[in-house]
Amino acid sequence: MKKAVLSLSGGMDSSSLLLHLLASGYEVTALGFDYGQKHKVELERATSLVEYINDGYDSEAENIPYQKVNFQVIKLDGLSQLLNSALVTGGADVPEGHYEQDNMKETVVPNRNKIFASLIQAVALSVATKNIGDDCAIGDSVAIAMGIHAGDHAIYPDCRQEFRDVDFEAFKIGNWDSELVYHYTPYLELNKFDILEDGQRSCDILGLDFNEVYKRTNTSYKPIYYCQGDEFGEWFSDYKSAASVERIEAFIKLGRPDPVEYADETGPVTWEVAKAHVEEVLAQHSKQ
Repeated sequence: MKKAVLSLSGGMDSSSLLLHLLASGYEVTALGFDYGQKHKVELERATSLVEYINDGYDSEAENIPYQKVNFQVIKLDGLSQLLNSALVTGGADVPEGHYEQDNMKETVVPNRNKIFASLIQAVALSVATKNIGDDCAIGDSVAIAMGIHAGDHAIYPDCRQEFRDVDFEAFKIGNWDSELVYHYTPYLELNKFDILEDGQRSCDILGLDFNEVYKRTNTSYKPIYYCQGDEFGEWFSDYKSAASVERIEAFIKLGRPDPVEYADETGPVTWEVAKAHVEEVLAQHSKQ
């Protein structure tokens, strides 16, 4: 059984990678991180997705063994008051517009992926060496899986291959048996649409409902809590922040509605409203 430790944010990319790993026959340990992000609803969505998957999926046609996902949220929320980023509680407003605009740099969280990587590496090495001394004399090979993709490279330096290589080299130097751990980043040179298409393919392999999967994800950096009257409220995605624009563009290209519910300052909106806004943003960006 192949094994992987996945950084599962609850976003579209890492959720698609979770499906990809299961469809490829991996046993997955997934870690989410609570670092005081404004869009903490992503962790609720990740939990819901794992529960949905763990209810069982039909992979008999592909001869893929059913494996429950082991998911744990690591609390780092004490950092939020110390970090300077628009993404954390107390930070500046999350910028809107196209995801290639320079203002997206405001959403960089200092050293975030390095912090996450250190914890993922520790867990992956622990999984790899857990059985040494029992039936296994040499340990298990374990993949560190991350959903970083080509669209991240310009804005987030810690999503680039050169960072991953240097960081991983430090991990290897600092740990015994580190040769048992390796990186798996299949989306590194892909865009958001490619990732969504791969997720759709993985859903087909696993016998999972595409809409049930992706409504349990969050890409919005500016989620909107909306309630009507005395009813309990719920979280909606915004459709104007750059991350949401990139996601909606992928669904437009795929030719199917995004099952996530959207809203703005007026309340919930239809998929057609969100789609029309993004099409306008894309049209304006193409003129620049």
